[in-house]
Amino acid sequence: MDKFLKYGLFIWLAAVICFAIAAPIPAVGNMGERARILYFHVPTAWVSTVAFVMALVYGAQYIRKRDILYDYKAASSAALGLIFAVLATVTGAIWAKFEWGAFWNWDPRQTSIFVLILVYGAYFALRSAIESEEQRAKLSSVYSILAGITVPFFIFIFPRIVDSLHPDPIVNSTGKVKMDTAMLIVFLSSLAGFTGLYAWMLNLRIRIAKLNLKESR
Repeated sequence: MDKFLKYGLFIWLAAVICFAIAAPIPAVGNMGERARILYFHVPTAWVSTVAFVMALVYGAQYIRKRDILYDYKAASSAALGLIFAVLATVTGAIWAKFEWGAFWNWDPRQTSIFVLILVYGAYFALRSAIESEEQRAKLSSVYSILAGITVPFFIFIFPRIVDSLHPDPIVNSTGKVKMDTAMLIVFLSSLAGFTGLYAWMLNLRIRIAKLNLKESR
């Protein structure tokens, strides 16, 4: 069953990438062909948010149950969130180069995700500095909860309360989606594909953690 899911996900993402690159794209403001970056930039940013929030959830579960596996789950999700946050930053910087003339402009959205990368980089620095497994799990869980609480602020609130060069969000203030139907299908497919990729990678890391725990006991 796992193989079917894995191959299905691979085919899904391959199809998304092909359509994202080759399918005709309607006018999105003055972005032109550059709008294709939305198929990759937004999903990676979305997945990083989901991963950081899940790290918070797993951290809270460790505090409640004291099961070391939840600490590994929190760390695994945070690691994936960090990877996807870097990918979102890179894709955003590529778009910024073409749109604003420079890879980095300290735009509020660029700044907020950069701060999150620093926050979760510090999380792993904390983990690597503590030798005791139990102590590391306790402190890391508290940190993941506190860090996770800041994620909605940096992703959704901060970029909207200050002036930004960034284009309007896909979903506007009236709750309507600003996207052509054909483009929306590819975009939502990409969103689902990247979310599935995160879930598969997280499941793989958790399985490895379980094997390591089993061998150490």
